[in-house]
Amino acid sequence: MLAYLPRPPTDTSRYGTFPQKPDLPAAPGAPVEDGGQKAAAAAAKRGAAMPNYPSAPCHGGFVPGEPLLPPSRGSLSAQQHRGRPSWCPPPAPQEAAARFYPLRALSVANIPNSARGKTSARSSTAPAPEGLQGRRCKLLEEDSPVAQAGRRQRQRYVTKVGKCQVNLGNIQDKKRFLSDIFTTIVDLKYRWFLFVFMMCYVVTWVVFGFIYFLDAWVRGDVWHQGDPEWQACIENVDGFVSALLLSVESQRTIGYGTRMVTANCAEGVILLIAQSIVGSMIDAMMVGCMFVKISRPKKRAQTLIFSKNCVISLRDEKLCLMFRVGDLRESHMVDAKIRAKLIKSRQTAEGEFIPLEQSELNLGYDTGEDRLFLVEPQIICHVINRHSPFWDMSAESLRREQFEIIIILEGIVEATGNPVLATGMTCQARTSYTEDEILWGYRFEPCMSLEKGAFQVDYSRFEMTFEVQTPAASAKELQELRELEQQEHSTLSLYWDQLVQPCALPGP
Repeated sequence: MLAYLPRPPTDTSRYGTFPQKPDLPAAPGAPVEDGGQKAAAAAAKRGAAMPNYPSAPCHGGFVPGEPLLPPSRGSLSAQQHRGRPSWCPPPAPQEAAARFYPLRALSVANIPNSARGKTSARSSTAPAPEGLQGRRCKLLEEDSPVAQAGRRQRQRYVTKVGKCQVNLGNIQDKKRFLSDIFTTIVDLKYRWFLFVFMMCYVVTWVVFGFIYFLDAWVRGDVWHQGDPEWQACIENVDGFVSALLLSVESQRTIGYGTRMVTANCAEGVILLIAQSIVGSMIDAMMVGCMFVKISRPKKRAQTLIFSKNCVISLRDEKLCLMFRVGDLRESHMVDAKIRAKLIKSRQTAEGEFIPLEQSELNLGYDTGEDRLFLVEPQIICHVINRHSPFWDMSAESLRREQFEIIIILEGIVEATGNPVLATGMTCQARTSYTEDEILWGYRFEPCMSLEKGAFQVDYSRFEMTFEVQTPAASAKELQELRELEQQEHSTLSLYWDQLVQPCALPGP
């Protein structure tokens, strides 16, 4: 539960943990900006967070000193940048327009991945600090809480293959499991299920074999073997092994004819009828459990795949969280629906701690976009709006958060040729994404092409992504900047109308 609490902020100098480095005085020969230059710098800083800004650079690399997501999440430059103390040497100053823009390469989908990886690695190399001060900063970065938390293994709520990591313990009322014995047997693991399956038959054979032997021993049939004048109740039973063979032959309707129950005793007939009824009940239950366990659509989820990472980028001028799903079989899912849950711990205003709180992520259930026609791989989009839990989350704050996104894909398996399986069964596939598996400023590469009159899906490109120019600000900040620009535009339009109105010529 503690793994889902927010991470400590990277910049701890503002909380007073480390002494802050005093501001360096300006150089004697540095010119002082006038009022017009300050206004222009402020306007450039305000407009830097908006997408498609004209002055935004498009070359590769990242801005040192800004908490931007690196092209490769495991690169050395990203590890050196994360958790930098306040007294480390400041990075080279960049232009004001780069505050909200990660300097990402606008890659094209048809560029080979190897070449793009070399370009990103070459352009994202940051100069390492030198001297004693650089070694001191490196040691502090390795001992920072963020670096230690990254080295620790993350405990997931749901694994990538969809297994829930929740163990139930200290269940007092276990009789509830026996009330639904059919589901209990079906839910057993295969080794225990096969053990129960075999023991049901073995126990009944042994029990009825012992009863047959006891009846033959009490009536004296064991001691009169080969006597033609003796009217035996159970013929050719001279020991427990022969009685066990009679039990197996009677229950499995083998009937070799050498051992049998005669009409000379009523208890033998009643015992044979009872074993036939019990054997039929065991056959119905155990064969039914075996058939249900084999035909369950749980294994159908193995051919439903999800992308390894989520991406965040702009789509229709809106910040969106996206991932990709696909189906490897040609028999498609019927009425496929997808849902997403955000798992995150939080503390209420009253001080109550809620571990692993679940909240819904809108994947288009209000517009019907959550219902999929899963014939080809599809990109599922979550629009980050005012109702989204990622509304005020930026690229910097994303690294300090700890949460998990659970993806649930449900659908009905198509009917097979077996008449017993004429109706489809519901299948569910699950996966999860942590905050470390979300790539800010990336998109998925297309994996479909038109070949010989049909659409061809290349699943080797299913996981591939490429970098795009994406603002590092949150969706809330982007919306506020858009509203500010609209307000300024309306003010300028009104001012222009007031200036033009006195100059209008009077009418005739």
